[in-house]
Amino acid sequence: MILGMSESTFTLLHVVLSLIGIFSGAVVLFGILGSKRFAGWTALFLATTVLTSVTGFFFPRDQILPSHIVGVISLVVLAVAILALYVYRLAGAWRWVYVASAVLALYLNVFVGVVQAFLKVPFLNELAPNQNEPPFVLAQGVVLVVFVALGIWAVKSFRPQGKGSALSPA
Repeated sequence: MILGMSESTFTLLHVVLSLIGIFSGAVVLFGILGSKRFAGWTALFLATTVLTSVTGFFFPRDQILPSHIVGVISLVVLAVAILALYVYRLAGAWRWVYVASAVLALYLNVFVGVVQAFLKVPFLNELAPNQNEPPFVLAQGVVLVVFVALGIWAVKSFRPQGKGSALSPA
């Protein structure tokens, strides 16, 4: 039992939070690319991504795993994004700090999603059972390159203004 739930129910909750975080993060990222910040989607993305990282620590393990390290990094990155957005309100350099940290948080969630896909999806697991085979490395490399490119584009293009801007409810 984890937090009063069976391990399978808790795992389902963790996966659903992660998928909501990835989907809402994609919406937020595409908004950023169009110089819009959708407050509701952003709050959903940040909350579900924080909860994804936090719930990951509740799975019973007797040692620190790479997933724990990614979880800690994600929580630090998310804290920076939340600080930049809600405390410093994207003023000055906090605008690009927010964008970079939001994109990095989404990348980390997708990175873990790819890891889990290669662990759990039989077809993918057959291609890379140890997660060091070329298909796995290629998949993670493509994800990294895509997020680096999107991150650079987002930092350069995000200039929130008017409706849909940093603090509007759009």
